[in-house]
Amino acid sequence: MIRVNETHAVDLRSWVESANEEATDFPIQNLPFGVFRRRGCSGPFGGGVAISDQILDLAAAAASGALAGDARDAAVAASRERLNDFMAMGPAAWSALSLALSRALRAGATERGRLEGCLLAQQSAEYALPAAIGDYTDFYIGIHHATAVGRLFRPDAPLLPNYKWVPIGYHGRSSSVVVSGEPIYRPLGQSKADAGDPEFGPSRRLDYELELGFLIGPGNPRGKPIAIGSAESHLFGVVLFNDWSARDIQPWEYQPLGPFLSKNFGSTLAPWVVTFEALAPFRAACPRALCDPEPLPYLNSERNWASGSLDVQLEVLLQTEAMARSGLPPVRLSRSGFVEAAYWTPAQLVAHHTVGGCNLAPGDLLGSGTLSGPRPEQAGSLLERTAGGRQAVALPSGEHRTFLENGDTIILRAWCERSGARRIGFGACAGTIHAPMHAP
Repeated sequence: MIRVNETHAVDLRSWVESANEEATDFPIQNLPFGVFRRRGCSGPFGGGVAISDQILDLAAAAASGALAGDARDAAVAASRERLNDFMAMGPAAWSALSLALSRALRAGATERGRLEGCLLAQQSAEYALPAAIGDYTDFYIGIHHATAVGRLFRPDAPLLPNYKWVPIGYHGRSSSVVVSGEPIYRPLGQSKADAGDPEFGPSRRLDYELELGFLIGPGNPRGKPIAIGSAESHLFGVVLFNDWSARDIQPWEYQPLGPFLSKNFGSTLAPWVVTFEALAPFRAACPRALCDPEPLPYLNSERNWASGSLDVQLEVLLQTEAMARSGLPPVRLSRSGFVEAAYWTPAQLVAHHTVGGCNLAPGDLLGSGTLSGPRPEQAGSLLERTAGGRQAVALPSGEHRTFLENGDTIILRAWCERSGARRIGFGACAGTIHAPMHAP
């Protein structure tokens, strides 16, 4: 059973007036965690919580006397340059701090006088990665994406035989995961057409991938797997994630060991982490049939089937350099949803990742893989949206895109909304394509 507590009440209001606006991603029912500092400041980053268009500085909040006991201890851990220590504390500490902050930020709270001076406008802040990411694994749980991409290369058998039995994944490069807003440099690498020798140069088929990232809280000792029934106690939160991909480099290099230069040049993580506790009202049953096929026992539990998925809506927006110069807003390329897109659940990813004895650590990142729906307008990548580059997307500026050009900005957004619950969002995950730093 997913625990829904007082912090989720739809009628909760905050003394931070902008948090009561319907359109905000960050009402008092959300309170996601991130790492920030005042823009232009050369000092260290520190932990904060988003409340509408403001950030509550957790170091200042802990020092203000507005928090006490376990909540204050958790706030001190969450106030450091990265959230890893707080993530390691586990669900009891996360809940204690979230509850205390919810109560202190509510309309009429006596803590208002102590906390008002702890707020900073988000427009005055800059961000770092919320966690020091020791390891990053990218999965492939989007069944419609896997089917669409497989159909491009294997029309008669788009899904490989193992897809519905084992969560497919590969180990990515954590050193090139960057926070939203950091530039993405077009990668260099080898590519090969059907005939002739391979060529070296900048990727000509650069693409985005619409994903969710799952950040690990308490880890596990090497050799001790995490059972699926307890997997969610090891998951701290969910964040928007763009795992950029060079589609022309990948087919030549990935055989037989998988992606390399086509993926290691950059991945973009949003600054705000929405906790699994905040997502409790938006849990959903797994959409796949239990017999499609029935998972092996270590990937199977009644709770996982009943509420293992997340009712998250996702969209991709594009703004070209020409559109920005002309004052044209970003245009939506696609909209999809996690429930429809994902064949495997976050708990299954944790259980599978550790079943062979692998040890996870606080701050480790698990990418979902591209989250697409079955229709073209639900595609989570340009590879699908343009049928492998054969059908260009027309833009309001008169431009066309099959793959990304220099100066293009991709913006990912996500939100949850459901009757009887307050809408919450994930903020934005944005990256702009730049020319390679070094010419070939």
